[in-house]
Amino acid sequence: MDELRERHPHESSLPGWLGTLDSTISRVESVMLAAGVLLMAFNTIANVVGRFVFQSSLFFSEELNSILIILITFAGISYAARQGRHIRMSAIYDAMPPRARKGFMVLIASVTAVSMFALCYFSIGYITKVAVSGRLLPSLQVPIYWMFLWVPVGFFMTGLQYALTAIKNLVEKDIYLSTRVLEGYDNDELEI
Repeated sequence: MDELRERHPHESSLPGWLGTLDSTISRVESVMLAAGVLLMAFNTIANVVGRFVFQSSLFFSEELNSILIILITFAGISYAARQGRHIRMSAIYDAMPPRARKGFMVLIASVTAVSMFALCYFSIGYITKVAVSGRLLPSLQVPIYWMFLWVPVGFFMTGLQYALTAIKNLVEKDIYLSTRVLEGYDNDELEI
């Protein structure tokens, strides 16, 4: 299984269309994160070179990096959910027997998924209000709401990831922190 993961890092162990959805989300996250980080690095380096070599900064650099930070942050929350890397407060959870922990994990993943979908909905409402205002980014002269478009995308992808985690816990005998990570700490966690 580990050998398969190394050759196909986006393959899902979920059955049918759920596996296809999980794999698609994984690919989208990877592209968004890689492109965001690379563009931010290129933009920052170009700005530094422009400032120190040509004595002229890129006028749009700060705004572009702000957009990319939002992209990376909200693609990153979905990626962290996929990797089972969000903060856990689990003193009571750890004291429960395995059957209760499994039920609790389904509940936690389900409530978190619903919360992420609600945040997606509210962020769309916010973006709509900002779009109606007609404000533009000063340097780039693009509508300011464009920089917030990644927020609902990130919340939606995170909600899907937690929903898939709840389903994975319902159909598998083990307890999963995400579709790819069995519960445990440090040496006990196993990425599949």
